[in-house]
Amino acid sequence: MIPEDLRYTAEHEWVAGDGSGPVRVGITHFAQDALGDIVYVQLPDEGATVQAGESFGEVESTKSVSEIYAPLTGTVVARNEQLTDTPEVINTDPYGSGWLVEIAPSDASAVAGLLTADAYRELTES
Repeated sequence: MIPEDLRYTAEHEWVAGDGSGPVRVGITHFAQDALGDIVYVQLPDEGATVQAGESFGEVESTKSVSEIYAPLTGTVVARNEQLTDTPEVINTDPYGSGWLVEIAPSDASAVAGLLTADAYRELTES
């Protein structure tokens, strides 16, 4: 379950969009599967600035708590408020309604530097 039209990070986040406008960010199927049943999500507020590679939130499951890392530097322009009441949607639809935040990247070309689907697949299979 690695959609071809997304970009990925080694920390198991996905990015939808080319960076010319806001990009949507979530965690991958691989990540949610490893976490187990997700029970809580902490996300940054709209307007927050995030730095590539730095933690900007947490996902808590029945097994553990994991940091969420920003795939690129920019400003949070939207957050998925649905996750406040139904965080488990990340388990059932990680690439759809389980998205986390939308970020307006400070550098549009940064998206192209993320992992392709093939590169992410290789990472998760090794």
